[in-house]
Amino acid sequence: MTPAELSRTVLRSVRGAVEEKELSVPVPARIVVQPPPRPGCGDYASNVALQLARQAGRPAREVAEILRKRLIASAGIARVEIAGPGFLNFTLGDGAQAALVREVLAQGDGYGGPGVGQRPVVSGPVTGAAAGGAREAVVAEALARIDAAAGFGGGQADGPPVREPAPYDLATLLARLGADEARWVLLRPAAQDPVRVPERPVQRESNPRFRVQYASARARALGRCARELGFRSEPGEVGVPVGGHAAGDGPSAGSGSASAAQALQTFQTLLATYPSVIDIAARLRAPDRVVRHLEATADAFFRWHDLFPPLPVGEQKPLAVHRARLALAEAGGTVLTNGLRLLGISAPEHL
Repeated sequence: MTPAELSRTVLRSVRGAVEEKELSVPVPARIVVQPPPRPGCGDYASNVALQLARQAGRPAREVAEILRKRLIASAGIARVEIAGPGFLNFTLGDGAQAALVREVLAQGDGYGGPGVGQRPVVSGPVTGAAAGGAREAVVAEALARIDAAAGFGGGQADGPPVREPAPYDLATLLARLGADEARWVLLRPAAQDPVRVPERPVQRESNPRFRVQYASARARALGRCARELGFRSEPGEVGVPVGGHAAGDGPSAGSGSASAAQALQTFQTLLATYPSVIDIAARLRAPDRVVRHLEATADAFFRWHDLFPPLPVGEQKPLAVHRARLALAEAGGTVLTNGLRLLGISAPEHL
């Protein structure tokens, strides 16, 4: 179950409660679900009960309990708990993460929006870019792709306009930094923040742009290596981390296995929330949201990869967990590749 599907499920529960007179509130147009602020609070959380409580004239926890009873029987949801003043915390059922990976791989280039990964990357100067307007030109180019992916119709935007703190000649930046680094440098800051131009691009993992491209290339390289070993990906359970136990399994299970479980959950959550990030970036006119999400996804990919290696080691034969890990790695590569292309930045096969 993806966040979008969970959001629709919660919305249906609100609509059902209103239709059956359990609640007297206007049905909201959309409901936000997001990762919980702390580990151990389920897979996703929503403050919908707090939002509806005032209109319903009832305590938020009472509203949350009405919705909880409706949600606990929903397919794909294993547990619904009420936390704090009335937050709903959701734990997804077995197989939910494998279903997410299966969906990402099935949609491929279209994950995050129709045809995201099929849009060509322009390697030269942005069409119509004038001296002094490099940032506006690159942001406008990226937003055109993001709008198309999100289905944004160009209505009233929520975010502030880009403020150009200093003139940048795009042709000069492209010559100095190269097309990918120039675009990344101009897209990475939030609208209110200044652009910081490096002296030269650094082709190592300390450079976030290179790290994202490297993670994308690494994910695809894993697929090539697996095919040489004679196996392909299959979504499923990724097993326990290297040298560890599943969280809570065995006497040595503890902070290490909990940390591994958190690394896995973080990576999966970033893949699941990628489409909603595209939608937010379109509404807020903020391509920097996509940039930061890609950075977080690349970092999470490497942390997870080290703990759950997708390829067998030495004489080990490929197992079901290797096929499942490879599928998750390929899903990560899909998100990273689609996001880079959405920003107009290349996603090389090899680095």
